[in-house]
Amino acid sequence: MRRLAVLSLVALAAATSVASAQAPAAPMAPEVGSMAPDFTAAWGDASGAKAAPLKLSSLRGKVVVLAFYPKDRTSGCTAEMSKFRDEYAKLFGPDVVVLPISGDSVSSHVSWASDMKFPFALVSDPAMSTADLYGSRRPGSPMANRNVFVIGKDGKIVWRGVPFNALAQEGYDNLAAAIVKARG
Repeated sequence: MRRLAVLSLVALAAATSVASAQAPAAPMAPEVGSMAPDFTAAWGDASGAKAAPLKLSSLRGKVVVLAFYPKDRTSGCTAEMSKFRDEYAKLFGPDVVVLPISGDSVSSHVSWASDMKFPFALVSDPAMSTADLYGSRRPGSPMANRNVFVIGKDGKIVWRGVPFNALAQEGYDNLAAAIVKARG
């Protein structure tokens, strides 16, 4: 009986070790000071789907805020995007490109942006490839973690909120300060 218990524990340890070795490591979020990974994606705003895809590198020379979030119309995401909308001038100011991004479709984004009167477009990442580039995919999930990146005019990441707490004012204060700094 004792030998059977020991063999069972050995088998369990071996199975756990193999499973751990096969589990993919979660991608790491890019560090402050590194070049922001480039991507191309579909996007849309309250007026409809954009005809041309968004290419991040085409926004060089502008401060860009990438805000990964889990899902359109959920409570935390609605709170975060409403805060972005309601305090747009205070948080971002002029000449800042705000790009919230999730795995939702462009049609979902257009509908939500229209209903909520968002003054920014929403980026669609259904394959989660952009979330993967930014270490923002929830492990084992088709949704993103709530992470925010500020990208400077030179294309480098100047601030990251990983994770970003959509319900804490401190996160928004830190975001606003990072944008002021990035604008120079």
